[in-house]
Amino acid sequence: MNRRTNKIPSKTSAVLAFLGAAFVAAGLVFGPASFVYAADEAPKETAKKKDTYERLKVFSEILSLLETSYVEEVNNENLVNGAIRGMLRTLDPHTSYLPPESYKEMQVETSGKFGGLGIEIGIKNGLLTVVSPIDGTPASKAGILAGDKIIKIEDESTVDMTLADAVSHLRGETGTPITITIFRDSFKEPRDFTLVRDIIKVQSVKSKMFAKDVGYVKIRSFTKTTSGDLDKALEDLGKQGITKLVLDLRNNPGGLLNQAVEVSDRFLDKDNLIVYTKGRAEEQNMRFTTHEKVQRVNYPMIVLVNGGSASASEIVAGALQDLGRAVVLGTSTFGKGSVQTIIPLSDGSALRLTTARYYTPSGRVIQENGIMPDIVVEQTPQVEETKEKEDKESESDKKAQSEKEKMRKFLREIDLKKHLKGKKSEEEPVEEEPLKKDSEMEQKGRLVAALDEELEKDGQLRQAVSLLSGWEVMSSALAAKAKQ
Repeated sequence: MNRRTNKIPSKTSAVLAFLGAAFVAAGLVFGPASFVYAADEAPKETAKKKDTYERLKVFSEILSLLETSYVEEVNNENLVNGAIRGMLRTLDPHTSYLPPESYKEMQVETSGKFGGLGIEIGIKNGLLTVVSPIDGTPASKAGILAGDKIIKIEDESTVDMTLADAVSHLRGETGTPITITIFRDSFKEPRDFTLVRDIIKVQSVKSKMFAKDVGYVKIRSFTKTTSGDLDKALEDLGKQGITKLVLDLRNNPGGLLNQAVEVSDRFLDKDNLIVYTKGRAEEQNMRFTTHEKVQRVNYPMIVLVNGGSASASEIVAGALQDLGRAVVLGTSTFGKGSVQTIIPLSDGSALRLTTARYYTPSGRVIQENGIMPDIVVEQTPQVEETKEKEDKESESDKKAQSEKEKMRKFLREIDLKKHLKGKKSEEEPVEEEPLKKDSEMEQKGRLVAALDEELEKDGQLRQAVSLLSGWEVMSSALAAKAKQ
């Protein structure tokens, strides 16, 4: 009778060595050196490390058996990558492994220019979910909305698909089409959307005027150029004579922390705390404050938020709300208040690791709770217009639909499987040639009509502009009451 040994093939040993190198790069050391204990080390910690060693031994045994005895030849790299993803899946949904390609794409994305469809995605109960579409992108033009569930990508089910895998599927060469299957509360059945990939050039800030002196600034996401784009927008609006400001952070999925801090700094007095973080490691405990050398504005402000406002957006809204600098209007935000640190690994990949939680200046924890508006105004959904006739649903779509649970109106961090618990709280103006008076009046009339139409469609924005338009009246009344 043949006897099976547990000797690990040299090829497998190399794979385990690679795995150990990845752990070292992430700040964790596994191997013989990890288990030389100090004389005064607590017995509980010693037992914990010994248990970890035993589990790694079991892992090596399984890897060896797969390599020698599985019915077909296996790819060791795929096995190890799958093990890493499986390990990280036991944590919160924002901790993930980024293969070299995904890591490069992530670096490009935060630069403010990248290829794709123009949607920010997340995972809810194993389903790929749209957090928010980016204005002016293929996804936005096709009618993709925040909260949509992406059931399939090119006929491949997305159930239990990781974010990294989803991004890899959705991105591709510019000009190539891709079909995604969407399920929405208002749909009777999943519906196919065919989009054409494009270079996503994110103009992170746009601005305009409402009423006589109400400025409007929308920040779509926080990229490397956001604070500079905001300065240009505020300068332009200042020249137009604004005295009040609406800052729109709705459907802003977040982005770079330093940009959220710089944006907040534009509206706050010096020596104010903007946000602070707390983590398990001492180096993760940080405080971010306002600076002296910043051109600030002091207009009365209303900040618009909704369920698509996440992460960096919540930091800005929370700081301005806590410090009494602005009134927050809309609906409760997403509740993604955790810090992700990108740790490069030895093979060009990276670990996206949740390392801390964000806290507002007053000590409120953003994670899971979100930012609750001072004035809650629900957004009335617009009636969807479509010229396409509904196709007969296929048997596969019926099956997919039957597996889906009814979704909330807004996607929240608290709904995500294994979400991190929150804990208790402790562009320059373009010079135009002078126009004739008649044509100038005509152009102005068209602009006003377009703005009025936008206000008519957007109830939250209409409410914000209305409140700011009567700001002086309210201020005078409050001042008179205070004197009494």
